[in-house]
Amino acid sequence: MESIKIAVLGAGTVAGGTFRVLTRNQEEIARRAGRAIEITLVGARDPAKARAVFGPGVAIQSDLFAVVEHPDIEIVLELIGGETLARELVLRAIAAGKHVVTANKALLAHHGNEIFAAAQAKGVMVAFEAAVGGGIPIIKALREGLTANRLSWLAGIINGTSNFVLSAMRSEGKSFAMALAEAKRLGYAEADPSFDIDGIDAAHKLSILAAIAFGIPVQFHACYTEGIGALELRDMQAAEQLGYRIKLLGIARRAERGIELRVHPTLIPSRRLMASVEGVTNAILIQGDAVGATLYCGAGAGAEPTASAVVADLVDVTRLHTADPENRVPHLAFRLDALVSTPILSIDDVETSYYLRLRVLDRPGVLADVTRILADASISIGAFLQHEPEENQDQTDIILLTHRALEWRVRAAIAAIEELDSVLGSAVLIRLEELA
Repeated sequence: MESIKIAVLGAGTVAGGTFRVLTRNQEEIARRAGRAIEITLVGARDPAKARAVFGPGVAIQSDLFAVVEHPDIEIVLELIGGETLARELVLRAIAAGKHVVTANKALLAHHGNEIFAAAQAKGVMVAFEAAVGGGIPIIKALREGLTANRLSWLAGIINGTSNFVLSAMRSEGKSFAMALAEAKRLGYAEADPSFDIDGIDAAHKLSILAAIAFGIPVQFHACYTEGIGALELRDMQAAEQLGYRIKLLGIARRAERGIELRVHPTLIPSRRLMASVEGVTNAILIQGDAVGATLYCGAGAGAEPTASAVVADLVDVTRLHTADPENRVPHLAFRLDALVSTPILSIDDVETSYYLRLRVLDRPGVLADVTRILADASISIGAFLQHEPEENQDQTDIILLTHRALEWRVRAAIAAIEELDSVLGSAVLIRLEELA
């Protein structure tokens, strides 16, 4: 059977990894797909760089729009990143009747609803396994493997850079700045790491996962996002003393009045498997009513781990590209006309547990004042830790773990606590999840 012809947009790390994997495993891939998968055209704004990546046997063109509309191309592989140009190219490819494979989570987080609607109208597929979790087959697991389940929640370490920084802080006693500098030196963090450190990258990915899990539109704009830049080493150490570790988690959960969609630093019990996920590794925990909890863990980035997911999508599209569009697995697991408009909850309406650190004067009655305010707000305390004042100091830290409470109640109580004469500066609040 004649090979299926692929056009690649981009000549970066993932493009190179995909070319190597396809070349190295071409016989095995063809046996799985039913026919050979061949990269025949590359669109790159720097043809010299692309030639160095793809070698002499692949045609290279700098007009990206001509590439996506080339009549011989059946699948367009978008690996240029970004939003604006990528959106235009993907929509042009769909209009030309091409299937699309992409690793671009930002594109789908911002424009996925438009892209999926265009693809359904045209009868083509948009595959995006590599957009979340690198080489972890999490999209296929959610969309197909867990399709019998009503999913209640998922929580994930879905940004490797942030996880590396937090791991270095905990295990090596480094400050946030030192750990981030190490991540940059090793190539795990960009020169401008804000997308990773501020939680934006994780929010992109979480909005995609939540859409598939709960049958809702992609809603990145509604995701509460908080990064790790304000975390201090003393909070990492206090969490450890209390039996917890701090991870940047993306959390999506069905609640009584809507869906929680949030990314933030989170205390999780040290005994949980996810607490042991270190370095740049990713992990996603999913709770279904039939299967219970399932954990997916592996390389969340890198040339060949991501290429593994890209090639899996290419094989799926090759197998199904002639199939009746009405009988393919929907892009978001649910048909577009079956998506529901369940509201995304404000962070104020989220109910969870909390870690609170207060800097206070070391004098009698301070703890009683704090606990009275919490009790008046119907917030109960689950654990308590107080450090001895440093020599010649009249100040100390009080650390409290609360039971579950609505965030607006906790915020109101903190505001009242900060008004006490014995409390110095602002309280530190970190959310806590048992993941049970």
